[in-house]
Amino acid sequence: MSGYTMLRNGGLGNGGQPWMLRWSSRIRLSWLSFTLLIILVFFPLIAHYYLTTIDEDNQGKPIFVLRKDHELCEVKHVQDLCRIRESVSEELLQLEAKRQELNSEIAKLNLKIEACKKSIENAKQDLLQLKNVISQTEHSYKELMAQNQPKLSLPIRLLPDKDDVNVPLPKSKRNCRLHNCFDYSRCPLTSGFPVFVYNSDQYPFGNLIDPLIKQALEASVRTNVYVTENANIACIYVVLLGEMQEPFMPKPTELEQQLHSLPYWRTDGHNHLIINLSRKSETQNCLFNVSTGRAMIAQSTFYDSQYRPGFDIVVSPLVHAMSEPNFLEIPAQVPVKRKYLFSFQGEKIESLRSSLQEVRSFEEEIEGNAPADYDDRIITTLKAVQDSKLDFVMVEFTCKNQPKASLPTEWALCGGREDRVELLKQSTFALIITPGDSQLVISAGSAMRLFEALEVGAIPVILGEQIQLPYHDMIRWNEAVLIIPKPRITEMHFLLRSISDNDLLAMRRQGRFLWETYFSTSDTLFNTILATVRTRIQIPAAPIREEPAVEIPHRSGKAAGTDPNMADNGDLDLGPVETEPPYASPKYLRNFTLTATDIYRNWNNAPGPFHLFPHTPFDPVLPSEAKFLGSGTGFRPIGGGAGGSGKEFQAALGGNVPREQFTVVMLTYEREEVLMNSLERLNGLPYLNKVVVVWNSPKLPSEDLLWPDIGVPIVVVRTEKNSLNNRFLPWDEIETEAVLSIDDDAHLRHDEIMFGFRVWREARDRIVGFPGRYHAWDIPHQSWLYNSNYSCELSMVLTGAAFFHKYYAYLYSYVMPQAIRDMVDEYINCEDIAMNFLVSHITRKPPIKVTSRWTFRCPGCPQALSHDDSHFHERHKCINFFVKVYGYMPLLYTQFRVDSVLFKTRLPHDKTKCFKFI
Repeated sequence: MSGYTMLRNGGLGNGGQPWMLRWSSRIRLSWLSFTLLIILVFFPLIAHYYLTTIDEDNQGKPIFVLRKDHELCEVKHVQDLCRIRESVSEELLQLEAKRQELNSEIAKLNLKIEACKKSIENAKQDLLQLKNVISQTEHSYKELMAQNQPKLSLPIRLLPDKDDVNVPLPKSKRNCRLHNCFDYSRCPLTSGFPVFVYNSDQYPFGNLIDPLIKQALEASVRTNVYVTENANIACIYVVLLGEMQEPFMPKPTELEQQLHSLPYWRTDGHNHLIINLSRKSETQNCLFNVSTGRAMIAQSTFYDSQYRPGFDIVVSPLVHAMSEPNFLEIPAQVPVKRKYLFSFQGEKIESLRSSLQEVRSFEEEIEGNAPADYDDRIITTLKAVQDSKLDFVMVEFTCKNQPKASLPTEWALCGGREDRVELLKQSTFALIITPGDSQLVISAGSAMRLFEALEVGAIPVILGEQIQLPYHDMIRWNEAVLIIPKPRITEMHFLLRSISDNDLLAMRRQGRFLWETYFSTSDTLFNTILATVRTRIQIPAAPIREEPAVEIPHRSGKAAGTDPNMADNGDLDLGPVETEPPYASPKYLRNFTLTATDIYRNWNNAPGPFHLFPHTPFDPVLPSEAKFLGSGTGFRPIGGGAGGSGKEFQAALGGNVPREQFTVVMLTYEREEVLMNSLERLNGLPYLNKVVVVWNSPKLPSEDLLWPDIGVPIVVVRTEKNSLNNRFLPWDEIETEAVLSIDDDAHLRHDEIMFGFRVWREARDRIVGFPGRYHAWDIPHQSWLYNSNYSCELSMVLTGAAFFHKYYAYLYSYVMPQAIRDMVDEYINCEDIAMNFLVSHITRKPPIKVTSRWTFRCPGCPQALSHDDSHFHERHKCINFFVKVYGYMPLLYTQFRVDSVLFKTRLPHDKTKCFKFI
């Protein structure tokens, strides 16, 4: 067993290790070490020796040579190297050939450059010669024009001496008219109508004037553009009077002495205007039996022996002395028919002989022997109408409380002003019975009734044609008032019932306009009085104040790229483009060429307050329903002209604007990147005169912001506060009649803008734009809604992309009720709706939409205010508030849209395409 174990363990001896295995391992390690030593030491030495020997034997000869049998190239990797060498050699040869060819081309191009330089020099010489020829031609043209139309220089103003009394005296003060009682030498056409107002506190009668009237007039004087402190150059000298405290009222002789002692009275008071205003119906005629000489009188009460037609002025009482009228309390103009057909409240304290006491027959009255007083017949007829119950009428001839004091034969007012106004709000017509005394031309009581009726929309019906209404020689009263002779009292009921609803609404709207423009506040009253005098002596209005633009300095020079989307005209083919440098629109040139026809048209037919206020640089004369006549063209029929650029319409039809450009007004607020992109899109836009950027943020633009160079000036205007009303300020930097109001994120093609501008040139009194909206009546809530859904009709065009006349910017900023602008600031919304209300109210026409575009937002731009959830709710509120301010809904629906006459019409390229206003 032990022998077997020993054999199995390999003959293990001591320690269990086979001696043969240990010996073989040692021999293998020794042999391996010896072999490595030979390879690492002896082989390099042998190789070195061999190479040294070859180097000595073949000194100066290459180691590898090309043999005839190409023995060396037979090696594979050497063959690859040879092929690479051959390929590189061929490429070098080709490059050398190309280099020589390019050198020859460069030489030829250098020759062409030299030739072009010579051509440019020749062209410059030709251009210089052409400029000289053009300059000489223009000079010759100016000489010819000067020969045919000599330049008219302004006359030298004559300033008479302080004591100049060369005006001939009339035989009687009753015969005073402008030609014999007014000194025209103090009021040249170029004088600007300076007005000097006496300080009432410096004279005894000033301390007796009603404090409210005094404060109101003094506030109006401080803001009036015609008032001057230099009495030596004044055209008119205004003396302010008013209701005087009854116990302290001076006697006529005392008041006369105080007036004659005025420093610039000049013995007869010529060129003086005495304004005697009243707040109450019972105001007495304090100037009766006072010798006022050649001074004009403006007051609410006149006797026939006192009133001088064409010289004195009948004015309205000053009811709202120190407060603005509350438009929310004024009733709406619709519905047309109210609860009562007509109403009258009054009591007659003293009258002339009663016609019922005289036994007179109807035949005698027809023969001309009319009774002295028709009041009794009027009472009987009106009571009969009330008892017939054919219509609801309210007539009361006895006051419940003590009636107001009044002049003899005048109907006294009953109750307080609030009670009378509440009754008039329920009356379609308001009766005004003139005083029975035919010598009383106008009384404060009748003027007060007229004021209250116009204020609340009750159409005045005046019984008695002898009355002289306020500013009767300047206002066409028959558009707002019914004047019926007293003998026709029995026919009055029939006449009132026969008037249509359309006529009633037109008269009510005109009456509301007259009240707002001429009677509502102390400012309008004072402006109206001065405008009446200024118009009578034919002096044009002073220029209206433009908004001074405080420009923000900015760096420009960034080259604006050309957006291919802007150059794509789509389906519009607009013909040739007027490519001319920027030029301003011609100013209003009819300032000193007013005629009697112009004055009559302006005052009597204008539906808006255009002639009480100073004229604008682009002042259009607006006849009935506001058709533009004085500034370019109004409505033009389709005109001819090859190319259809819009210019031919004006030139062929006698328009005075043969060429024209527009100004872009862009409102922005801290969106510099969006603004820069929008400005770059205007690069190369035809007809563009200037870009006015209204910077609405208190934070100035970044100093490192580089503005694009678009070929026209970019004016950045800084505003006083963040207000959307700043969009419509009449900035003095706007030198064109046409204004394109555009948002900073609006995305319009050039052809669309051009088309809209050409359409506006043919409808200058309208808003012409792209996105349309409309208003709708919410039956469940009985209110108006703003709607932006797609519809077959519209009533508004958003001013985020629309053309309008700069004249509307003056009206929006200076004439439109302040309550509307305040609401725009409150909601930071609705300025576009307010502008649409204003234009539709003035023109009674809807806006014009061009192209099929319904939105204009650029893709990828940051969200604007219109994306807010409350945006539409606020616009609903705005519309309803604006309706309350205007008293009715001025917006008008239209299904009319303007496109190019060849819109989506495919024609061969050799056919002439044109544009026409359809």
